[in-house]
Amino acid sequence: MFPLSILLIDDHAMFRSGMAMVLRSGISNIDVFEAGSLEEAMRSPIEAPAILLLDIQLQGLNGLECIAILQRKWPQVSIIMLSADATPATMRLATERGAAAFVSKADTATNILAVIEQLLRKEPAAGTPGGISGNTPSEPHLTPRQCEVLDLLCQGLPNKTIGKRLGLSENTVRGHVQALLSFLQVSSRSEAAFAARRSGLVN
Repeated sequence: MFPLSILLIDDHAMFRSGMAMVLRSGISNIDVFEAGSLEEAMRSPIEAPAILLLDIQLQGLNGLECIAILQRKWPQVSIIMLSADATPATMRLATERGAAAFVSKADTATNILAVIEQLLRKEPAAGTPGGISGNTPSEPHLTPRQCEVLDLLCQGLPNKTIGKRLGLSENTVRGHVQALLSFLQVSSRSEAAFAARRSGLVN
């Protein structure tokens, strides 16, 4: 069975990295492609993505304006709009423009994955116009923030530096690191980095 392709378009590199790790850890048999802009997405080698995760706040054309262009290139793709602005008006506008679902960047990884998995099964996203489903998987998943911490941990950065990069206290970073060690079933940072690379969570 060929892997399904997911294209993530977001101009914030750190969020892209965290979201890509959430996808790889939470959904089996997928290829995740990343793009920082509409132009980069249009040049992507991906032939027919099953899901397209699209940020509203992009440089140049915003995500809402990109929907029609992307649907012309990939008519069968299901587009999920990503935004920190989860107001009813923004959600309604996204679905009116053709988005299959809307998820808030502040939502949990579990809920975001639930929406994606529903669309991969060709089921309509349940619940609100935002497409957030109440049917969440029971297995644990990394949150986008934990994936950001993991990415920096794998670069060999200490907790203090990770905290400065992400705007978090050192104690908060320490809590995320402990959660990552538990998730990866390892006892040290070096083992965590090895396990993350071996499992494809980081490049």
